[in-house]
Amino acid sequence: MDGRRHEELWRLVTTYAQDHPPASGWVSAVCAVALGRIDVDAAAITVRAAGRTQQLAAASDAWAASLEELQYTVGEGPGMSAFRDGEAVLVGDLNTEAGRWPGFVHEAATADVRAAFAFPLRVGAIQVGTFALYRHRAGPLDAEGFGDAVALADLATTALLTDSKDEKPVASWAREDVSSFYDDVNMAIGMLATLLQINLEDALLRLRAYAYSNQLPLTEVARQVLSRELRLDSAAE
Repeated sequence: MDGRRHEELWRLVTTYAQDHPPASGWVSAVCAVALGRIDVDAAAITVRAAGRTQQLAAASDAWAASLEELQYTVGEGPGMSAFRDGEAVLVGDLNTEAGRWPGFVHEAATADVRAAFAFPLRVGAIQVGTFALYRHRAGPLDAEGFGDAVALADLATTALLTDSKDEKPVASWAREDVSSFYDDVNMAIGMLATLLQINLEDALLRLRAYAYSNQLPLTEVARQVLSRELRLDSAAE
């Protein structure tokens, strides 16, 4: 990795975090620096675990957050693939990926996103999440943008570890406004698994299927399950 680039970006991240306390935090600072350095419109950092759960740690705006939640709802997309494969996913035109992510691309068409770039965050061999960049128009990252994104992905991992140095739960890594973004989903998965005597993966699939077929955010479906407004006790539901 380019040590000079890494040092410059880390200086920008720390300066931003110091100038915008306490709301930003390190992970939000990484997103803010990304927008200032790279030709993209939004950025997000998401903590993921074994492809089953995820926690939004930071997002540059509500649009980026909604794109992360969309992937969680449909179970596919650039962030999901980057985490699963452990490699950067660079898509300059999402219209070319309908066969790869049919659900995500279909919904993304109405969300005004044309390009997406996702980078895995890892500590050694352990994957901890993804750093995602989004753009309204199509087009690849240039060489400088790619280099900055790779360095910022490394800094995002450091930021997560820095913000969690007291071994706080994952939710504490997030900004206050998104700290419980997926808590209801995780609880709903556990509730469904217990009530229906199915495994956690099947419970999540059932939540996703209902959310996607009814064009609802996964978090909203989870809240309905927790409040017992929605039972989901049959696969057809």
